[in-house]
Order: sequence, then structure tokens, then C-alpha cells
Amino acid sequence: MTVRVLLADDHPPTRADVREWLEADGRFEVVAEVADAPQAIESALQERPDLCLLDVRMPGTGAAAAWEIHARLPEAKIVMLTVSDDDDDLFAALRAGASGYLLKDIDPERLPHALDDVMSGRAAMPRDLVSRLIGEFRDRGPRRRAAVSAGSGTELTSREWQVLDLMRQGLSTAEIGRRLFLSQTTVRTHIAAVVKKLGVDSREAAVRLFDEQR
Repeated sequence: MTVRVLLADDHPPTRADVREWLEADGRFEVVAEVADAPQAIESALQERPDLCLLDVRMPGTGAAAAWEIHARLPEAKIVMLTVSDDDDDLFAALRAGASGYLLKDIDPERLPHALDDVMSGRAAMPRDLVSRLIGEFRDRGPRRRAAVSAGSGTELTSREWQVLDLMRQGLSTAEIGRRLFLSQTTVRTHIAAVVKKLGVDSREAAVRLFDEQR
């Protein structure tokens, strides 16, 4: 079956090139082209594509579009196509639900195969970005967690670690709640527990302690 694709990028020549590469392959059909995140969300809900190919730094941001599309159309695959190899963009896209993160300097002949991998349930990402991703998760392992909590004598729960990590990313209580599907009251309870267990007097101090001992 032909894979129906939503293409979102604020650069018209890029959209034209990507459409040509995909449709020449024969496995893909571009059913919508848009230039920003709000249009991407609207078109996704209208067209219900199999695959959404999103630019990271288009107006409204690709991560915001990915987050909304993934929440409303969890069956749709999402891949970011971008010039940015910035870690923050990569991690934000993956947290938003992207199954792939590809750079725009990809070989045009390779792009359809990478997207086909995603449709088959595999991830699509350049090797150097995979290495960074592994490094990020390795940094969050037990040794690092133990170092941060050693002074308090009490280990944080897995949920408290999630909340602390999202605090470090600058998310508000409401944003953490949406990310973890928790009420704001529950998030505040977890934050209070983190602050108490780490022996600090505020969420900002907890984040500073977390960063100092990375």
C-alpha cells in the first residue's frame, strides 16, 4: 500500500524537492503540504496521514506539531527532517513522539528507505545522533542518580526522577502534568517530595544540585 505523507516545512523549494524524491520512489504519496505547525496539526487531523514529515524549526516548531499530532493520531508515524543537529531539538522531538530524526543533507535516494524503516517499526536517525542519544541516557543511569541523592540518604522514585528531569528542562507544573498525564496537584506533590529528599529548599535548588553533580 502507498504511504500517505503530510509534509510540513516553511521552505517551498525543500517541500518540492522532498515531494519529488518520495513520489519518484513509488511507495509514498504526499497528500498535504503546509508551512507551519498549526497547519500541520490541522492537515493531519483532516487527512489522517500514515506519516508526518516535519521540519523542526518551522513557525510554531516541529516539536509542538509532533506533540499534538502524536496525542491525537497515535497511529501516525512522525519523522523530523531538519538542518538542526542540536541535542535539544533532537531530544524534544523524540519526547514529542517522533520515530525518526533525519538531517536535510541526507542522500535523496536514502530518504525513502529511511522512511520505509519507520513505517516498518524501526527508528531512523544518523549514527552520530544515535551516539549522542545513548550518551544522554547513559548520563541518567544509576551511578548519576546515586550521586545526586547520596546526601539525602533517601532514593527518589522513578516518577520523582521523571519530574526532576522535566523541571531541569524548564517545564512548568502544568507542562509536566501534561507530559506525564498527571494532575497539577500530583505534580506538586512529587516536586515537594524531590525537594525534601534532596535536602534543598526549592525546586530551583533541586535543579541546581542535579546539574552540579552531572
